[in-house]
Amino acid sequence: MGTILIAGGIMFAIAVVFGIILVICSNVFAVKKDERIEQVEELLARSNCGGCGKAGCAQFAEALVKGEVKLSECRATSSANKAKIARLIGGGEIGEETVAVVHCNGGDACYNKYDYQGYGDCASCELIAGGVKACPVGCIGKKTCVNVCPYGAISVGDEGYSIVDKEKCVSCGACIRDCPKKIISRIPKSAKVYIACSNHGKGKDVMELCKRGCIGCGICAKNCPEGAIVMRDGLPEIDYGKCIGCLKCVEKCPRKCIKEH
Repeated sequence: MGTILIAGGIMFAIAVVFGIILVICSNVFAVKKDERIEQVEELLARSNCGGCGKAGCAQFAEALVKGEVKLSECRATSSANKAKIARLIGGGEIGEETVAVVHCNGGDACYNKYDYQGYGDCASCELIAGGVKACPVGCIGKKTCVNVCPYGAISVGDEGYSIVDKEKCVSCGACIRDCPKKIISRIPKSAKVYIACSNHGKGKDVMELCKRGCIGCGICAKNCPEGAIVMRDGLPEIDYGKCIGCLKCVEKCPRKCIKEH
């Protein structure tokens, strides 16, 4: 009996010694987490939208503090909170607030190639001959962007094409990523106008596809008092640094494919 007690005591003593050693080692060799990571995460939008390319806001916060990403890569966080984060991490480019826009206003005014009877969204429809629309870059209107938007900022209007509510949009980029036609992009939130067409084709060809497609006439560029519009490969391009929001382009466009924002 005495032998058993002695052996048990020795084992207990060894366990205590090893326990103390483990505690000491865990404290000595522990990798200390930068406390700023948690503080940054608290200030982020915390929508985990993935628009920055990271799995979520926690991963982005850690990468940001380590200097692996730029603050401007997060589109969903407000400018006010970005300013706080910049002060916390010692600087960082905040970037101008942006929103998404759909560069198409064809919808029901764009002719169909066939009568689509299938089930599903734009991505499903796209698998059949590039989608139902005659225009190769026409909005299909089957709500892929609506379904992926975590903020309910996109809807398909009565005219059959997607529209972004700029007051709800946080520019996370989910719709940009998943649109099969790749006709959604970001513009400055302060912008007054945007181009609602993505077809670079010649005027005659575009007219055969859509009643509202840009025909590349250049009237918008000619009438812009600030020279903020130039024609590139058959489509107008807006320099938002020059645009004053006079809406002359909206007024003069014969196809009404420049929209007020």
